[in-house]
Amino acid sequence: MGFCGSRVLHGRSLVAETTTGTDWAAWQESWDRQQEWYMPDREERFRVMLDMVEALVGPRPRVLDLACGTGSITDRLLKRFPEATSTGVDLDPALLAIARGHFDGDDRATFVTADLKDPDWTGQLPHDSYDAVLTATALHWLHAEPLTALYGRIGGLVRDGGVFMNADHMIDTETPRINAAERAHRHATMDRAKEAGALDWADWWALAAKDPVLAGPTAERYKIYGEHADGDMPSARWHADTLRKAGFGEARAVWASPSDTLVLAVK
Repeated sequence: MGFCGSRVLHGRSLVAETTTGTDWAAWQESWDRQQEWYMPDREERFRVMLDMVEALVGPRPRVLDLACGTGSITDRLLKRFPEATSTGVDLDPALLAIARGHFDGDDRATFVTADLKDPDWTGQLPHDSYDAVLTATALHWLHAEPLTALYGRIGGLVRDGGVFMNADHMIDTETPRINAAERAHRHATMDRAKEAGALDWADWWALAAKDPVLAGPTAERYKIYGEHADGDMPSARWHADTLRKAGFGEARAVWASPSDTLVLAVK
């Protein structure tokens, strides 16, 4: 089955596959392209993230892919470090369906359905500790209070010497003119890409809702989340300070774009 109907995206035809089953690789690729519409430097943050994994915990890490979505971090992790293992955790049934389908048969990757706001979510994980906990463009769905609580639980999951990294929208409210200029420029670029055929968030989910396999999970995820969450986007300084209070010895930004930051914490 796969995509219902046909859609050409970056040279690939996304056509319903009625004989061979769902084309999970096409769904994974389309999610990446949709996210890149918002963040054209997305691959650069992943590269730096994995560079720091290698630098601090080596090329065979046990990783927790936090709020994993379709498994974008896991995909890049396992391609770069074939001896790594990854546990992906998320609540979104549609994105988890893609992740599980895409990594079906790869015993290096495991996926867990859990709500990160649940105080007991760590009990559903297959391991008590991890070398690295990685997340990107996800935790801005949380407000500061539940995010602080989550960081406390992550502090208990990362082994001594291990790392936590979060690449996300982090807004410095002390620079309003810079923020406004960056936003205006970014949205103008996005508008041009949209006119050229790029899928945005709403377009992508509309396709998922029409797909025979993903329609049910997509309807379920809208019951959970609605259109989008309304969490906070505190500054990189706030993230670093909060992570140190959660038990990490060091924390600071290791990469930044005009709108996003990758914060690294070492236990």
